[in-house]
Amino acid sequence: MPSPDSRSGARSLTKTLLPWYRRSRRDLPWRRTKNPYRVWVSEVMLQQTTVRAVIPYYRRFLARFPTLRTLARARIEPVLAAWSGLGYYRRARHLHAAARIIETKHGGRFPRALDDVRALPGIGRYTAGAIMSIAFGEKEPVLDGNVARVLSRLILLEGDPGSAENQKRLWDLARTLVEAAAEPGDLNQALMELGAMVCSPIAPSCSVCPLSRRCAARAAGRQEEIPPPRRMRAPVTVRAAVALVSRRGRLLMRRRAGTGLMDGLWEFPPLPAGRARATRDDALRLRSLGRLATVRHTITYRRIVVEVHRARLISEPRGNRYRWVAPSETRRLPTSSLVPKILMRLHPAGRSGA
Repeated sequence: MPSPDSRSGARSLTKTLLPWYRRSRRDLPWRRTKNPYRVWVSEVMLQQTTVRAVIPYYRRFLARFPTLRTLARARIEPVLAAWSGLGYYRRARHLHAAARIIETKHGGRFPRALDDVRALPGIGRYTAGAIMSIAFGEKEPVLDGNVARVLSRLILLEGDPGSAENQKRLWDLARTLVEAAAEPGDLNQALMELGAMVCSPIAPSCSVCPLSRRCAARAAGRQEEIPPPRRMRAPVTVRAAVALVSRRGRLLMRRRAGTGLMDGLWEFPPLPAGRARATRDDALRLRSLGRLATVRHTITYRRIVVEVHRARLISEPRGNRYRWVAPSETRRLPTSSLVPKILMRLHPAGRSGA
């Protein structure tokens, strides 16, 4: 059987893989369109986020910003609000900034030239390849974690697939395959789907894989060793305390400053951990009236333990970083998923204003 690196091997492989994909693919909302804006939104949302988590956000985001122009002309706050809870908020900022560039530089039409696409904020080689192939039918390759795993097993690639040498080999193979495909967008999505649903990191379903007879790792009995498992970062516990300050049924919230993490999101004002329960921040002084609950939250490797305190003001908040918000209105603000988690945990208190 010819190698997938060869033109004949690549053509043979795509002729097997494409019919499998058309029979077996999941019915996902972004697969019902070739609109470049909608494909782009889905690809950005899917970065480091599961399909299951993305689907409701994708639908709500497009209901709020149905076209590239509506996104470009929106303020950043409602964009972040629509993204709230999805995490990695830099993705939303890049999406918004890129939409404005397309509006001003490309007349509101998503660019067709690869160099113009790659020049947009937040669009790297993978995302550009996905948009160009799916939306425009261009023969551009993709290589994400799922595709890298499929291709590594297919050719029995030793070592870390993220190394410079292996990355070059995998990108070259991905390009050979997509150039051999009659439908490059379907070919790229077939590789992604195969990695997501069949060629899993642990216990791959080789018995139902359309490429099992061509897989060098399976032939060697090493499908679970290739690629080698990544070393996971050890979890770190972070402790914090926040204040619930109530006034006439509204809660005091603060917009996060430019810290590099969750910039511009609204949160409950922080209290220092430990015994001291009074703090000064932007001339705001708070004092704890006692702990209400402990809420646990996870962001990547951080295990965050948050003490929620009923608190009172010692001095009034100043400036536009602070706002009194009814609990039911928090969903219209850009917040992390910690805010609704706290409100759900304290539903009776949150509904009555704590």
